[in-house]
Amino acid sequence: MSAETRLPAVSARRSPSIARLAALAAALLLPGGQASAQQPSSAMHADMIVTGARVWTADTARPWADALATRGARIVAVGSRAEVEALAGPGTQRVHVAGAFVAPGFIDNHTHFERAGELLLGVNLLAVASDTGLVRAIRDARERMPAGAWITGGEWGAYEAWARNASGRDAGARSAAAPWSPRRALIDSITPETPVLVNRWDRTESLANRAALERAGASCAWEGVECENGVATGRLTAEAAARVRRAMPPKSLEQRLAESRAALADLASHGVTTIHDNTGAAQMRVYQALKERGELTVRVYARPTLDRWDELAAVGIRHGFGDEWIRIGGLKGFVDGIMGNSSARFYEPQLHSGERGSWRTMMTEPPGMLPLLIGADSSGHWPQVHAIGDEAIDTLLAMFEEVMRVNGPRERRFRLIHTQVLRDASVADRMARLGIIAEVQPFHAIDDMRWMEERIGERSRWAYAFRTLRDAGVTLSFGSDWPGTNAAWYPADPVLGIYAAVTRQTLDGAPEGGWFPEERIDVETALRAYTINNAWAADEDALKGSIATGKLADLVILDRSPFDVAPADIRDIGVLRTVLGGKTVFERSMEEPRR
Repeated sequence: MSAETRLPAVSARRSPSIARLAALAAALLLPGGQASAQQPSSAMHADMIVTGARVWTADTARPWADALATRGARIVAVGSRAEVEALAGPGTQRVHVAGAFVAPGFIDNHTHFERAGELLLGVNLLAVASDTGLVRAIRDARERMPAGAWITGGEWGAYEAWARNASGRDAGARSAAAPWSPRRALIDSITPETPVLVNRWDRTESLANRAALERAGASCAWEGVECENGVATGRLTAEAAARVRRAMPPKSLEQRLAESRAALADLASHGVTTIHDNTGAAQMRVYQALKERGELTVRVYARPTLDRWDELAAVGIRHGFGDEWIRIGGLKGFVDGIMGNSSARFYEPQLHSGERGSWRTMMTEPPGMLPLLIGADSSGHWPQVHAIGDEAIDTLLAMFEEVMRVNGPRERRFRLIHTQVLRDASVADRMARLGIIAEVQPFHAIDDMRWMEERIGERSRWAYAFRTLRDAGVTLSFGSDWPGTNAAWYPADPVLGIYAAVTRQTLDGAPEGGWFPEERIDVETALRAYTINNAWAADEDALKGSIATGKLADLVILDRSPFDVAPADIRDIGVLRTVLGGKTVFERSMEEPRR
């Protein structure tokens, strides 16, 4: 069942606080839903009025407006400019953005916020495969990192590997040249006091500088430490790198906060006001610290892992526990691997490897996936489970159906995370019948298309089947999977996700007409998947996801309307302003380049 058809039932269950806010908003409106023509008292003036832009509300009853007003954290009027101007007062901030486009703040259905912060503050080496590139990246990271912090990770050479061979494997590589492999002599002089332990994208090799080796007490006597003439080159095997890693001190709160601030700034620059985040305990504490300090500039729907359901149940926590800033969301599970390393599970072998893929430990180790799903559902949690290959998807749907049979009817919004390769269109019909949400990330499609057909051949027709899912009546939920995997960077930019879903083309416009163009969708469908559908999927649509009186004033202002440009030009649309709870958390002028 779609988000649109189920909205009234959800709205009817508003909490008393939301009901009071809605009543307050209604007091400002005439029965027809228009702003009152009477001059409001000073206490009723708007804090901010936005005019000059085309306002897309995501409200099917009234999808377009000319202006809106906010007071405090809420929207208090949406309508014509004259109607909204009735709420203006001497202290009202006026935001006039001629020719711009206003939408509900974007909601990202799938982020790894902690990892993104590490890469943004620290070092991202995915595109680095040269001495000069490494030196530049390490030097820049050294300047950003707090004193005493280690520079770690990096994943060097990922894009070099894809250029060599689409499967990322050396066998049958397009180039016979050996992959680039750095030495610590490149970076010792620029990191005399900063320990560095970075690794190759496939984790088969790491590089440690002098400071890291000394702090770990590493020497040529260690197995896995490469040495020449009795001197360590810095190259380590995975096992030796693990020994060095044990010498790292626990990450300080100050470093975690610094990483989080970098991640928050990135999200704000892309108009993201809520994330559905795969959150561990350490990051949950950081979110709380940021909130207490007034620095949290995104709302968090936090997703612990599915195997924690009994611990949450033991202390009475169920889905939705929290407030408007931080909530406990659905519990994330895993059925199979990923396409990037050929571990997604298929009925038939993948063409390049001859292997069908693998099951994750939640499937293979006690208690097993089905008992986890039944237990979580019975305790009031909403499982949201990763499944990528066609066999993995069918297997998960069968288990979801069994959970519904065992536990009986109840409010549940299960998600099938990634939903990458369907067996055929009948799978979409089955998802619609069961009410399963398709949690997909459109940028995956235009990244994976480079090698998908080499791996699974004609099965690629059902990869990222956006239109098939929509036409079957499945609720589409969009996001980024930011910052990606050890082999690819996925940007936290919903505009690029919309572009990917509408065009099914890479950022440089290939292939002409789009990859399996029959699966392209329209702009409005993509926008709904980034706004009201994601709010509904989290049971937060009474609070956010559309521009309506009484809802949170979470907004994004774009420099152009995606409805009014050619599909190829959507990728160039930029964010002018991001508003969270009525407060501007990002702003740029029309003249500044987009981020």
